[in-house]
Amino acid sequence: MPSAPEELITISGTAEEIIFRNSDNGYTVVLMDIDGSPETAVGSLGDIVEGESLILRGSYIESTKYGRQFKAVTCERKLPSTADEIRKYLGSGIIKGVGPSMAKKIVAAFGEHSLGIIENDPGQLSSIKGITMEKALYIGSEFRNLCGVRTVIEFLGGYEISPLTASLLWKTHEGNSMGLVRENPYLLCDSTFNVEFGTADRIAYDLGLPMSDHNRIKAAVSYVLRRNANAGHTCVPRAELCGVVCPLIRIDEDDYEKALFEGINEGQFVLYETSRREYVYLSEYYSAEKYISKKISDMLKLAVHTDKDYTEEINLIEWEQNIKYEGLQKAAINAALGNSVFILTGGPGTGKTTALNAIIRLFENRKKKLVLAAPTGRAAKRMTDLTGRPARTIHRLLETEFNEQTNRHTFKHNERNPLKADIIIIDEMSMVDTLLFASLLKAIKTDCKLIMVGDTNQLPSVGAGNVLRDLIASRLIPTIELKEIFRQAAESLIITNAHRIVSGEYPELDERKKDFFFMPTGSDEETAELVISLAKTRLPNRYQYSPIDDIQVLSPTKMSPAGTKELNRALQLALNPPASGKKELRVFDNVFRTGDKVMQIKNDYDITWRRGPDSGTGIFNGDIGIIYEVDVKNSLLHIDFDGRKAVYTHDMMNKLELAYAITIHKSQGSEYKAVIMPLTLFSDQLLYRNLLYTGVTRAKEILIVIGSREAVKRMVDNNKKTNRFSCMKDMLEVFYSQDGAD
Repeated sequence: MPSAPEELITISGTAEEIIFRNSDNGYTVVLMDIDGSPETAVGSLGDIVEGESLILRGSYIESTKYGRQFKAVTCERKLPSTADEIRKYLGSGIIKGVGPSMAKKIVAAFGEHSLGIIENDPGQLSSIKGITMEKALYIGSEFRNLCGVRTVIEFLGGYEISPLTASLLWKTHEGNSMGLVRENPYLLCDSTFNVEFGTADRIAYDLGLPMSDHNRIKAAVSYVLRRNANAGHTCVPRAELCGVVCPLIRIDEDDYEKALFEGINEGQFVLYETSRREYVYLSEYYSAEKYISKKISDMLKLAVHTDKDYTEEINLIEWEQNIKYEGLQKAAINAALGNSVFILTGGPGTGKTTALNAIIRLFENRKKKLVLAAPTGRAAKRMTDLTGRPARTIHRLLETEFNEQTNRHTFKHNERNPLKADIIIIDEMSMVDTLLFASLLKAIKTDCKLIMVGDTNQLPSVGAGNVLRDLIASRLIPTIELKEIFRQAAESLIITNAHRIVSGEYPELDERKKDFFFMPTGSDEETAELVISLAKTRLPNRYQYSPIDDIQVLSPTKMSPAGTKELNRALQLALNPPASGKKELRVFDNVFRTGDKVMQIKNDYDITWRRGPDSGTGIFNGDIGIIYEVDVKNSLLHIDFDGRKAVYTHDMMNKLELAYAITIHKSQGSEYKAVIMPLTLFSDQLLYRNLLYTGVTRAKEILIVIGSREAVKRMVDNNKKTNRFSCMKDMLEVFYSQDGAD
């Protein structure tokens, strides 16, 4: 059972010394005076200064090096009241142009009334030598501004909303902040502030706003649509959406319909009708699917179609490379050369890489500017290894930059600044979600060739959409599926079993002389013990594999004794146990120590990394790294992501998980020398065919499946495709049919 949440307590005192502050996110280490006793507090405390009186809510944590610290969840700031506190407060530099010397003069003149004078009658400050009337009024204006920020921080802090979010609200709306929140607390739910709907709903309840308030209903619709987007759906059928929202927030359908169409008129939502039913979109997902459909349609229409046969060039490549392509490979190479948009798909061992290398070579012979990319760092590295050409992640290809007007990161390459490429090849297309694909297409010139490579039997993208399947299902894009398993690949039981699984046949589990091994166990606990034994000793001793670099445990689930959560704890203890001199940090229910293998679980465009003399920003969902240094004093982790070194502050660590064991979903686009896959009878929702297929195809040299034969059989028998709501196929057909297709 999950442990009960730790009870929060409240402490109050004066900020004596700011020991450390991260100006980007407000994470602060402060020495507090609590009733005459010094205590260290840490947390996202915003721009607190020395001399301020603070009321902190949180809990005590134990640091192995620095002892007991108070980890604050909320921070309420009170103005200092004594003359000494006010002098220290003003002397901290909180008001630009007021330093320790001027602070001393102000307090000498007005004592405990100093702050009241500054706020209400700042002109009196001009009586002090060195302060002009203009400067006095400036000091008063700046102080009133600070008081406004403090009011917002204190109000939102009562709902455990961080000072960082409160400061961002003030930066966005300034003096209107509190008025806007009181009028519509649901504005906090937008992507700028990312406050949970339930929290905004509590604020609205306390403010006495009615349950039928249209802002509340629109926020609930947005919440449900975003929750569905997190599950992979770009839209939701209108009738089903109503059936979820109304009981969720206890409103009637009439109020729901009025608010929904108000949101549609305001551009927050879009209603899209197909021949079968109506769907409701968040505007960003509708815009993305519409853009993809229009751009692909334009690329298909504007292409010069010829019946040219490239057989002679293909034959020459065969002679130069001493290789013989099979029929579908030749068809794929020919189609890639002759079409503006092309999809190459197929399972393992069918020769996708061989065909792709021929395509690359033929384009290079034409002196074309060729760009290779993949959705993740590991997939890009694998693409580089297989083709011998540099490949980048799509994010790095598009280059992120911060837009101060929107207060978010955008891509540098877009319609106004397209990529300088004649041909772009994207591998692992099954992993590319709708928003990312739209951003990629915006950066591609209409006359650029686009070649997409992937395996439709893999799991779909983590983000919303089913891009590769929808593109193929439209039947508008030339597509070749390679099916023949080559003789050398057929010698691998990993590959032949993968194809058995796709075909609905049970894999061969009793063959013990090749690269696919099945080890039956009687319980989850026995399965977990065997996983640890294999990872720690048996595979390293037999094959000289590194437990960290070469072996990866993949589980279908996070939960259960054989899920990633419990396995990571056990594997961490087995592979990287605590030791004298090995530093570690406790973060929520995780312990991160030097040498740990960790994974980023959310895209973060702000993280700065360095690789030798180069630097950049962004660590993305699925990136795996090794902690090479733990700074306990400042609560920092230094992590190496395949050569990109990044520093994580305490509040960024909720985006990290231990990665000794990861879910099969998170393994997409990666390959490992050895994969250990525990499969037990846990949840039928996770026992389906393409999840098993994806896990099996992650192994390059050895795959060991541990657990239940029945679980394997159930997964093969359950051919549940990951159905996702999307209208992209319909939009593609509509756009392509307009103005007459060639």
